[in-house]
Amino acid sequence: MNKPIIGITMGDPAGNGPEITVKALAHADIYDRCRPIVVGDAKMLEQALRFVGDTAMKIHRCEKIQDALFTAGTIDVLHLELIPDVAAFPIGKVSIEGGNAAFQCVKKVIELAMSGEVDATCTNSLNKEAMNKALEFYKGKNSDGHTHFDGHTEIYATYTNTKKYTMMLAHHDLRVVHVSTHVSLREACDRVKKARVLEVIEIADKACKDMGIENPKIAVAGLNPHCGENGLFGTEEIEEICPAIESAKAEGINALGPIPPDSVFSEALGGWYDIVVCMYHDQGHIPLKTVGFVYDRDKQAWKAVEGVNVTLGLPIIRTSVDHGTGFALAGKGTSNELSLVNAIYYAIKMTGRS
Repeated sequence: MNKPIIGITMGDPAGNGPEITVKALAHADIYDRCRPIVVGDAKMLEQALRFVGDTAMKIHRCEKIQDALFTAGTIDVLHLELIPDVAAFPIGKVSIEGGNAAFQCVKKVIELAMSGEVDATCTNSLNKEAMNKALEFYKGKNSDGHTHFDGHTEIYATYTNTKKYTMMLAHHDLRVVHVSTHVSLREACDRVKKARVLEVIEIADKACKDMGIENPKIAVAGLNPHCGENGLFGTEEIEEICPAIESAKAEGINALGPIPPDSVFSEALGGWYDIVVCMYHDQGHIPLKTVGFVYDRDKQAWKAVEGVNVTLGLPIIRTSVDHGTGFALAGKGTSNELSLVNAIYYAIKMTGRS
């Protein structure tokens, strides 16, 4: 069986994406399981090697996927001329140039996946402010008329023409999916509707089955404290969430709940459920980052920054790191690459060719 080709975006070049990319691809075992290629500006990857102090790894510029060597010790980069003057480019700062570069990498890797040239995509972080400043600055010239995106998920949905999708975060066996993500908390509450909750339950069920879980147990979190206490603290569970769960059960899905959000994640960590349907962004993100982001008090450094972001419902595979651009760490060579390593492995797993 041919190893899958994984397209990896470099992220915003002003952040730590290039650095964690070269550090991740120094893990030789990745090449035993896949054929990775970075989509970005080769000059920024060369600079990243200098930042991390790696004199052994080499950057191989490619004009097309077929040029790649896929050899450990050599990082293949599908070169896009995005940052003309690397020396003058501001590291660690929001910029139109950086935002545009990050966007163009994402757009290109989607194109490669849609055409079948790569088997899965894996994204480093972009800065939403920088990207949207770039989209506004270019007035759609580099984005087919689009002048705003909330983030990666919406870019992927737009360029794959996907209407039903959701974000999944995973840390080992703890998985969460979201009814809504990048909206205000007020709007998030308004978006808890039966049709959307059912849609996310269905997507979650399919994703688990695609990962080899035969009869996934889908926990559905409540929105309100104590799941509303039979309407005392809110009626969304009664009016929207419970009907969605019943409809899912009628489809043969093993959906459970609603379960109080203050206990469902501990239970999921204990193996009670295979995935948790969360009602809004932070309900899912906080528990995942609590277990995945580990700070060493004594060493005053991050021991682990792990977690994988997966967009479900797309016709292509997209995984991502579960952290930001790390502007404060950019250029120091100290950023932890484990989130990207895990995201690459998750992408491989989702191809079914691991």
